[in-house]
Amino acid sequence: MSRAGDRILSSARQALAFARGETTEGFIVHVPKQVDVKDIRAKTGLTQAAFARRFGFTAAAVRDWEQGRRQPEQAARVLLLVIAHNPDAVTEALAAE
Repeated sequence: MSRAGDRILSSARQALAFARGETTEGFIVHVPKQVDVKDIRAKTGLTQAAFARRFGFTAAAVRDWEQGRRQPEQAARVLLLVIAHNPDAVTEALAAE
């Protein structure tokens, strides 16, 4: 195999190990600077108030994010991305004591 092929295969193996949770070394998480809060909320089928209650935001924050008056902080963006991919997981985690 070529040198480039070896590097590609090695990178694929590292990515698979990371995806399986077997390693976290060598990977940097990139949190986007902007998320489409309105789109994420719309996909849940919730009103702004219901979305805020379910996921621990204030209704004012959700409204401001959607209207572009404010941007979510990094931690909120991470949570919003998780909600976008698996809202039930977030609901379950928040319901656990």
